[in-house]
Amino acid sequence: MTDTAIDLTPSAAKRVATIAGKQGKPAILRLAVDGGGCAGFQYKFELAEAVASDDARADRDGVTLVVDPISLDLVRGSAVDYVESLGGAAFRVTNPNAASGCGCGTSFSI
Repeated sequence: MTDTAIDLTPSAAKRVATIAGKQGKPAILRLAVDGGGCAGFQYKFELAEAVASDDARADRDGVTLVVDPISLDLVRGSAVDYVESLGGAAFRVTNPNAASGCGCGTSFSI
């Protein structure tokens, strides 16, 4: 199922393709939301082997971002980006549903 409820930036797609190529895995990035972190929910990223039939997906430049239905409720309308700064490099989620976040950018509350 193709779903425009989530987006993957060109920078993130390029980084996923690089990581997947080095690990010999498909270029599929799974974003999930778990309870925890300093703000209540935290983002979890991992390379996936396949797209599940009920996953929402966004495709860009040969890379697929997938989100399970439960996590999608918390990240609908978000964009996943890859940013490099003096503080390091990381995947970042711009989530319009988050009421607040933590300083490290890996957890949020609704």
